Amino acid sequence: MRLPLVTGAFFALTAVMAGAFGAHGLRNLVSGRSLEVFQTAASYQMYHAIALVLVALLSGFGLSRRLLALAGGFFFAGILLFSGSLYTLVLTDIRWVGPITPMGGVCFMIGWALLLTAGARRQVSKSRG
Repeated sequence: MRLPLVTGAFFALTAVMAGAFGAHGLRNLVSGRSLEVFQTAASYQMYHAIALVLVALLSGFGLSRRLLALAGGFFFAGILLFSGSLYTLVLTDIRWVGPITPMGGVCFMIGWALLLTAGARRQVSKSRG
């Protein structure tokens, strides 16, 4: 599963870049609250970039590749929707993207639920075999 590894590494790299940009480049340009929102976006991007790398690593442990691929897809979508909408909101002040953010959060939760399911199914099948 190369795609989750590559996208996870890419999103981790850009999360570090976004965090640095927020801390240094935006400090005097946006409000304190906007800076917090931007940092939240960068943090959640990093958490879920690591989750994508985890998905790639777990593919070698006998977990369902289908469930892992679905989890990775939801993590990817969550990063785009959640972090992407928050970055857009802070950088452009376009308010209509605000309602997109919770959809990204739901994608994150679905991704984690799928990862949980993949792990639980592995345990069950391992104990039978």
